[in-house]
Amino acid sequence: MLPNTPASAPQTCADFRGLSPFLRQSIAGIDLRPTAQALLKTAEQQPGQPELWLTLSYLMRALQLDEAAAAMQAEALAIQRAYPIAAARQPAQLRLLVLMTAGPLSANTPIECLLEDCAVELILYYLDPDTLFPEPPPAHDAVLVAIGDAAAHRPLLAALLPVLADWPHPVINQPSAIPNTERSQASRLLQGVPGLSMPGTWQASRLQLFDIGRGVTPLGASFPAGHYPVIVRPTDSHGGHHLARIDDHGALAAYLQQVRSNDFYLSPFVDYRSVDGLYRKYRIALLDGQAYACHMGISTHWMIHYLNAGMADDADKRAEEAQFMTGFVAFAARHQTALQAISQRSGLDYLCLDCAETTAGNLLVFEIDHAMIVHAMDAPEVFPYKQAPMHQLRDDFCRYLARRVAAGTA
Repeated sequence: MLPNTPASAPQTCADFRGLSPFLRQSIAGIDLRPTAQALLKTAEQQPGQPELWLTLSYLMRALQLDEAAAAMQAEALAIQRAYPIAAARQPAQLRLLVLMTAGPLSANTPIECLLEDCAVELILYYLDPDTLFPEPPPAHDAVLVAIGDAAAHRPLLAALLPVLADWPHPVINQPSAIPNTERSQASRLLQGVPGLSMPGTWQASRLQLFDIGRGVTPLGASFPAGHYPVIVRPTDSHGGHHLARIDDHGALAAYLQQVRSNDFYLSPFVDYRSVDGLYRKYRIALLDGQAYACHMGISTHWMIHYLNAGMADDADKRAEEAQFMTGFVAFAARHQTALQAISQRSGLDYLCLDCAETTAGNLLVFEIDHAMIVHAMDAPEVFPYKQAPMHQLRDDFCRYLARRVAAGTA
């Protein structure tokens, strides 16, 4: 449903927009429940519309109703696999086939949010894990592999390797490179780069952490990060869910009582506070080696998420973010070696990173991923400085696609 569509209007194939309208409304503080109720009523009356079911699944994810979202997504994919999103600017310059997998919002690159207002037609194509393409895919000019790294996705990514090796159109983000975004792999990949710091990350089983938590095994006996504090999170978590700083083995034991996952990531905690006592975290996009500022969050707490950093309520924070974004050329030049290494070693055409600066001036990288949300949806009257940088990334992405298409499969 488009942002200006009345909540009571029925969903049609023509106005399928993926995640972007609901993200836009959520950022604006609009209550999505009336829209959900209206669309559910329409679905009951017209149950055979896959676009409607898939739209509902996005909406349910936005409302954090994950079980309902999964059921509605399955209902849609049982009917069809391809979901076009018409270019906002007509005529469309090219058609991008976006290869996706069933799952939560974090499972795929939300490219419709970045390319919300441009002349590129998107075709969201949910792959069948058993047959990949049960029928020939829709006509397109280029392919984007949007599937994020996860243990459950590895067989699908592996199956895509020989298929896309001889694909007749350019492929953005080859499946062979996507596992490089896995946290422990990324931490290994990015060691030894001048001016770049990325804490080592190790995978740990629940049993290993349980023995450490009850004092049977010293922390350093199993992991090179042999001293507290450490950062722990489940391997399948996103957005800081169940992410915790652990200061001693007793705190680890208490954490395991609350979190029931079986596999975890463990990494040393790095205190990246600035001299004023505040934490600053940046999101940066890399496209064909070029860096773009996406946002900057400022908080008194080490675990920063942009939505809970209070940026909209603090004019001083926004002024500093504006300075960062409008003066990003200097930041990018200062960290040029690190940013180039991330782009080259990841092997991805497009990806994002969440990072900070250490007191020594290094680029401190927390995570690299091509499935992060990047958009220009923040209210321009509150964040006027965001529009130009985000539109620049969007337009450069479109130009990059056009260059790749013009060059053929190379």
